[in-house]
Amino acid sequence: MKGLILSGGKGSRLYPLTYTSAKQLVPVANKPVLYRVIEAIRDAGIREIGIVVGVDDNARQVREAVGRGGRWGVDVTFIPQEAPLGLAHAVKISQGFLGEDRFVMFLGDNVIQGGISPLIRQFEHSAWNSQIVLTRVEKPEQYGVAQVAEDGSIVRLIEKPKEPPSDLALVGIYMFDRHVFDAVHAIKPSWRGELEITDAIQWLVDNGYAVHPYVHRGWWIDTGAPIDMLAANDKVLEELGHEIKGFVDKESKVSDNVTVEMGAEIINSVVRGPAIIGEGTRIVNSYVGPFTSIYHHCLVEDSEIEHCIVLEHSRIVDIPVRVADSLIGRQVELSRSPYKPKAYKLTLGDHSKVGIL
Repeated sequence: MKGLILSGGKGSRLYPLTYTSAKQLVPVANKPVLYRVIEAIRDAGIREIGIVVGVDDNARQVREAVGRGGRWGVDVTFIPQEAPLGLAHAVKISQGFLGEDRFVMFLGDNVIQGGISPLIRQFEHSAWNSQIVLTRVEKPEQYGVAQVAEDGSIVRLIEKPKEPPSDLALVGIYMFDRHVFDAVHAIKPSWRGELEITDAIQWLVDNGYAVHPYVHRGWWIDTGAPIDMLAANDKVLEELGHEIKGFVDKESKVSDNVTVEMGAEIINSVVRGPAIIGEGTRIVNSYVGPFTSIYHHCLVEDSEIEHCIVLEHSRIVDIPVRVADSLIGRQVELSRSPYKPKAYKLTLGDHSKVGIL
């Protein structure tokens, strides 16, 4: 089998973080989401992976970050998509890479509990033409939705229905054999101007091909929005095997479920997990609360922070109130100004959100 990862899109729901960086490279528990997807596919025994990217600067960043895949022991091929014309279009343009092989397609900004190895083994040794992963969601109208018969077979699939026939949503993990190429060449663009993967799967169902639904019982998160990114961070932090490789001085208190990466320093501080402190980061005279990920080469000094994601090379210094429930980007300077009169002095990019106490 082969793997196909979709890594296009501008990530507008994560602005301003994604103005200057691909959304798939934003870290969850100090590891970019895209890396987690590559690892999940590799751990399922797949070594040939195609990554569909756009033709913009985000694509360049993804290419540079992933390279040829050597660090994961896989062989990566990049497949440019000239415009975001739908998931089925991404399959269509990947036919040359995929050939006659069965494959798994995984959205590059999704995080799922438990990996996909059991699913891959199940599909690989089956006679099914496709397997789709479903999960129950609270707002199915925001997703592609499946209607499933009592015998477990797929009846129909609808993309973002106004009146959902069920609460079973497609989670962005699909398995296909070569017959999917007949489907993607047969369907027409939707009202959105895209070739919808739901239409392609529906074509398979309507033409008598075996499409097997798998209902995922664990957690699954689409990290496309800030609240979802924080939620994914929470879940992954809870599952990490924690260890201390950096330095913790005797005045500090660090709970057992905290990772301190190589070169990090905890000085006269309290860190309560689950949390992860990145390589070369310093925590000085501060409090880091649960569900916080601080990436590499940051500084938190004389401050308190909780339930946050902080990206690399950022500084949080002398903040008089606790920073919470926040995504903080790269090379951010968050500090208290020494100048009078006292005032909030802010330089904010487009789509920024700030809560003032």
